[in-house]
Order: sequence, then structure tokens, then C-alpha cells
Amino acid sequence: MRAAHMDRQANDGKDGVEESPQERRHRITRDRLRDGSHLAELRANPPPGYVFRTDEEIDACLRSTLADRPAGGDIWVFGYGSLMWNPAIHYAERKLATVHGWHRRFCLWMRAGRGTPEQPGLMLALDRGGSCRGVAFRLPPGDAEHELLLLWRREMLSGAYQARWVDAQAADGPIRAIVFVANRNHTRFAGVLPDAEVARHVAVAKGALGSCADYLRETVEHLRELGLRDRSLERIQAHMPQR
Repeated sequence: MRAAHMDRQANDGKDGVEESPQERRHRITRDRLRDGSHLAELRANPPPGYVFRTDEEIDACLRSTLADRPAGGDIWVFGYGSLMWNPAIHYAERKLATVHGWHRRFCLWMRAGRGTPEQPGLMLALDRGGSCRGVAFRLPPGDAEHELLLLWRREMLSGAYQARWVDAQAADGPIRAIVFVANRNHTRFAGVLPDAEVARHVAVAKGALGSCADYLRETVEHLRELGLRDRSLERIQAHMPQR
């Protein structure tokens, strides 16, 4: 799966229903990450108890991660949720890969974006144990740090994620990649929830970025397009009310 500087965005419509101007304005896109409007809107309306990092803190966090960069070679990023179907970054190559020691799970509360303080949703993160199959993106060598900054503006706003270097296994050999894992010490960490409870929150939560139900559906459908399955996500789907 090679793609020179591709940027695959999510579809503009869902199930044939036209989105409102507000929903289109709040979609995560490359342009909104570059011009800072995505960050500005989140910071302007933080949910109670949310603390978003400043631009300087985001930059420092990125520099700290890059300080542990393996000597030489390319920079890869492993995607397992919306990064697979809406990366909003340029990349030189993508390939299927597996990360061991971490599994994909709905374990971070969302009180903004795809949820509200009154009706919080849940977001995927990597949590300890098991394994996860997803997509590894190789960043363009000359623009890698710029593309990472866009990812940091998207994923590393509140500290609910931690960035780690891990070994990912692709069909043609191992690669060293950045992954975003759940910060178990963060107030947004939900712990281990039963599938039925996860489904109950995902079925109804929605916010400026859309609904958690669409987030789950997009992830499962994209995994299937790649020839992959995540039975834990499919179990959650089975608990969802029929639409």
C-alpha cells in the first residue's frame, strides 16, 4: 500500500445524509490542524476539568519523543483508529503491521469532540496486553517533523495519550514506530468496561466532531476493507441498538 504524500479524508457524507455546516466546520482536516483552528475551538470551549496543552507544551512534548528517536532510518506512525481512515497527514508509504503488547480498546472518556460532559462518549486507545493490527505510515523524510506536529496537535492535547516508540511487525520485517497509548493515570482513563456499557455510551454520544457510533462504524469498516477484523469491536457493535 504505497501512497506518495496522500491525505485520505473521511467521506463528506454519512449514510447518504448531508452534514450540517457546523459538522463540516468541525471535521478534523489537515488544513484545520495546520492553521490552528482545531486547537482554537477546543480551547475556547473546554469541558469542565479539561486542561489543554499550550502550543509550547505541545512542541516540548514532541521534542521529548523525538529525543528517543532511533538513530537513522525513517519515522513511522502506527494507526489503529481514526488515523487509519482519516490520517490528515502526508505520508510516503503505508503498510499493514502488528504491535504486540498492546491492544485496541475503548478506554478514554470523550467529553468533547464526540461527546459532551452530560453525555460522554468513549475513544479508542492502545492499552496494555495482547496485540493490535493496524496501519503503519512512513512519514516523508524531509517533512517528518512537520507531519508529526500535526499529529501532536490532534492527539496530544490533554495528556490522555502518551506517545511511545514500539516495535511493529510488517510482512517484510520489523519497523520502529510511534504509537499513542492510553495514559492510565489521566482522569479520562475509563478502565476496563463491559462491552454492553461501552456500547451504551457509544450509541448515544455525539459532539462537534460527530458521533461515537460513526467513529466505531468507520473503524470496523476500514479494518474490513484492509482484510482485518477486531472481534472486540464487533462484539460492541452487536450490543448497539439497530438503526
